Amino acid sequence: MRVFVTGATGFVGSAVVAELLGAGHQVLGLARSEASAGTLQQAGADVQRGSLEDWQSLREGATYVDAVIHTAFNHDFTRFAENSQVDRQAIETLGKALEGTDRPLLVTAGVALLAPGRVAVEVDKPPADPNYPRQSEAAAAELVERGVRASVVRLPPSVHGIGDHGFVPMLAAIARDKGVSAYLDAGANRWAAVHRSDAGRVYRLALEQGATERAYHAVAEESISFRAIAETVGRQLGLPVRSVSGDEAAEHFGWFAMFAGMDTPASSERTRALLGWKPTQASLFADLERPGYFEAAHV
Repeated sequence: MRVFVTGATGFVGSAVVAELLGAGHQVLGLARSEASAGTLQQAGADVQRGSLEDWQSLREGATYVDAVIHTAFNHDFTRFAENSQVDRQAIETLGKALEGTDRPLLVTAGVALLAPGRVAVEVDKPPADPNYPRQSEAAAAELVERGVRASVVRLPPSVHGIGDHGFVPMLAAIARDKGVSAYLDAGANRWAAVHRSDAGRVYRLALEQGATERAYHAVAEESISFRAIAETVGRQLGLPVRSVSGDEAAEHFGWFAMFAGMDTPASSERTRALLGWKPTQASLFADLERPGYFEAAHV
């Protein structure tokens, strides 16, 4: 297959590109800079210059390929609502290019807030709420209603590996700044996790097997206590670890408090059965305890 990938040089997107190329597929990667274009060419991919805001480049990229994988998202949380709208418009643009065809679109989403209080599964649907933080999945669902073969790959709060710039390195940066690694209350809330390379394989397998499901879960570890994550961060940084709550928690975590308190365990049992997917890479704690993990991470 020839696959158009947005976010092709990003943390998850580059793993998807490597997985596709390694399996003999052709990749057309979206690149907004010369540096990104060079990285893609060096990897063996073709380049579509443009960005999520450049709808013409998205339409062109999606026109002469067999499938599209959308991994790009601007994670600047100071502009989250604006970035979510750009993401939604990009998905709609990609969908229009595929409308009337049988070519699949895989859209990246998350398991956060999917099933509060219990383990999320693939058949769960996000709240039908326009204020839901990220609208990727809602945009994909609207495309399905128009006959587009759109599916979502849901990622857990921690997608880890060398070069990590996600939630755990953000937690480490806060710990460095405050001089303590903290967790909320008892720290009993749970996160799911996956290594970036294992996540990349879910995208490839879903495409190769027809992308027939509404949602796939790229989840290797279903339930990890937030307290255990904070304790590992503290140990690796040589910092004390303790509980915070109330106003102290708000002061310690700032805008990150919502994420620090998320309870987001998620199962991938159905995805594993359908795709024959089995995670093979390091666990979250094995990664975090590697010397220099947080120095290598982009925080």
